[in-house]
Amino acid sequence: MEFLDWLVIAIFFVALVGIIVWVVRQKSDDSADYFLGGKDATWIAIGSSIFASNIGSEHLIGLAGAGASSGMAMAHWEIQGWMILILGWVFVPFYTRSMVYTMPEFLERRYNPQSRTILSLISLISYVLTKVAVTVYAGGLVFQQVFGIDTLWGIDFFWIAAIGLVVITALYTIFGGMKSVLYTSVLQTPILLLGSLIILVLGLQSLGGWDEMMKTCGAVTVNEYGDTMTNLIRSNNDPNYPWLGALIGSAVIGFWYWCTDQFIVQRVLSGKDEKEARRGTIFGAYLKLLPVFLFLIPGMIAFAMNQKGVVLGSGETFMLSTPDAAFPTLVAKLLPAGVKGLIVCGILAALMSSLASLFNSSAMLFTIDFYKRFRPNTSEKKLVAIGQVATVVIVLLGILWIPVMRSVGDVLYNYLQDVQSVLAPGIAAAFLLGICWKRTSALGGMWGLLSGLIIGLTRLGAKIYYSNTEAADSVFKYIFYDLNWLFFCGWMLLVCCVIVIIVSLLTPAPSAEKIQGLVFGTSTPEQRAATRASWNKWDVIHTIIILGLTAAFYIYFW
Repeated sequence: MEFLDWLVIAIFFVALVGIIVWVVRQKSDDSADYFLGGKDATWIAIGSSIFASNIGSEHLIGLAGAGASSGMAMAHWEIQGWMILILGWVFVPFYTRSMVYTMPEFLERRYNPQSRTILSLISLISYVLTKVAVTVYAGGLVFQQVFGIDTLWGIDFFWIAAIGLVVITALYTIFGGMKSVLYTSVLQTPILLLGSLIILVLGLQSLGGWDEMMKTCGAVTVNEYGDTMTNLIRSNNDPNYPWLGALIGSAVIGFWYWCTDQFIVQRVLSGKDEKEARRGTIFGAYLKLLPVFLFLIPGMIAFAMNQKGVVLGSGETFMLSTPDAAFPTLVAKLLPAGVKGLIVCGILAALMSSLASLFNSSAMLFTIDFYKRFRPNTSEKKLVAIGQVATVVIVLLGILWIPVMRSVGDVLYNYLQDVQSVLAPGIAAAFLLGICWKRTSALGGMWGLLSGLIIGLTRLGAKIYYSNTEAADSVFKYIFYDLNWLFFCGWMLLVCCVIVIIVSLLTPAPSAEKIQGLVFGTSTPEQRAATRASWNKWDVIHTIIILGLTAAFYIYFW
C-alpha cells in the first residue's frame, strides 16, 4: 500500500462520514424512521441497498474462492437472484397491505404469535452464528492478505482489522439507523462495482483474454463424468453439485433468502409505496446479475493464471496459495497505486454495507418482535434506544463467535450455503403455502416452521457427529449425513409442505377476516386496483429482460 492508496481510502471515509452526519442530524425518534428509514426510500436506494447488503466478504473471499476451486458450480446461487422479482411482483403487495415491519410480524398476522416467535428466534440465531461472524471473520482475513501485515503493536492484525471494521460499521448503524444503511449504500455500490470491474479487466489482460480463461479452466475436469470447471450443469451423479440438486437447492435457498428473509425484505419495506418497492427489486435483480462476473470469474482467472504460471509486469510469477486467497491476491499483485486503494474502498464498502444491514435487521427483529410485544406501551424514542443497545449486543456476540468460525476459513461460501440449506425449507414452506392457500391454518404454518427447525438442527448435529466419528452405515446416517445436501434441501421442503398441508386439514381453517388481503384471492377491489396502478409496461419489459439474461447465462455455461 502506497501513499496514493491511503489518500483514496481517506477520501472515501470523508465522504462516508459526511453522509452519516447528514443522516444523524435528521430526526429518527420513532421506530419506523429508525428501522425503515421513514418508509420514503426510492427505487435507486432500495435496489442499491439490496445489492450492497447482499455482497459481503463471503463473496469477495468465498465466491472468488469457489471459482478458483470448483469453477462455475456455485454460480447457481448467484444467478438465482432473479427471484428478487418474485419478491417485487408477488410478495410486496401482501407485505405492504399487512403494514408490518418484520417478517415474523407478517407470520403473526397470517398465523399466530407462536409462529412469529419461532421465526424471530431462527433468524437471530442464524444472523449471529453465520452472517455476522462469517462476514467479520472473512473481513479480517481479506485485510490481512491485502495489507500484508501479520501483527501490529504485538497483536494479530486479523483481530485489529476484524474488530475495527465491526466498531466503525456498528457506530454508523447505531446512530443513523436504516437511513444510514440506505444512503451509504448509494455511495458504496458504484465503488464496489467499479473496483471489481477493474480487477476483472486487468485479470483478463494478464491472462490473455476470456477465451484463454475458458480454455484453461475447460481443460480441468472436476469429476469422473467428464464435467469441467466451466460447466454449470454437471452430471446428476456428481457428488457435490448434481445438476438437479443444484437447481432445486439453489431455488429453495433463493426463495427463502430473497422473498422471506428480514435481511433483504427490510430494504423493500422501506419503500415509499408499492411502485418504488417493486422497481427497487427490479433494479436489484439487474445488479445481482453481476457478482458471477465480478467475483466468481476473477477466481477462475486467478486459478488459470496460477495454472499457466503467468509472469507479471514486475517479473514476479503469479502464485495462488489457497483458493480463498484468489481475490485478495489479485488485488495485491495486479493493481497500481491508487487503484489498489479504490479496490480496498470497494471491499470496505461490501463489508460495511453487509454488516450494517445485518446489525439493523437483527436489532429490528429483537426490538419489534420481542421487546415491543412484551412492553407494547414503550415510547417510540425508547424503542430506538433499545434497538441501539440490541445492535451492540449482536456485535459482541458476533465477535465472540469468530474464534469458532476461524476453523472454517477455507470453505466460507460452501459453509454458508450448507447451513442455509437446512434453515430455508421450513420457512419457505410456511410463507409459500401461507399466501397461496387459504386453507393453511395457524397450527399448520407453525408446525411447518417447527418441523423445519427440528429437521435442520438434526442434520447439522449429525454432520458434526459423523464428521468426527467412525460409525456404521444406517438409514439415519444415510438420510442426515450421506445424502447430498442439495437433494436433502429439496426433500426437506417437500416434507415441510406435506406437514403444513396435513396439519392444516386436521385443524380449523382461518376466518375470512383473519386472512383478508394476506392470501391470493382475498384482496379487496381497492387493493387490487392499487397494485395494478403501481406498475406499467416498462416494469414488465425490464422483468422479461432479466429473465432472458438469466436464461442466456445458463445456455452459455451449460
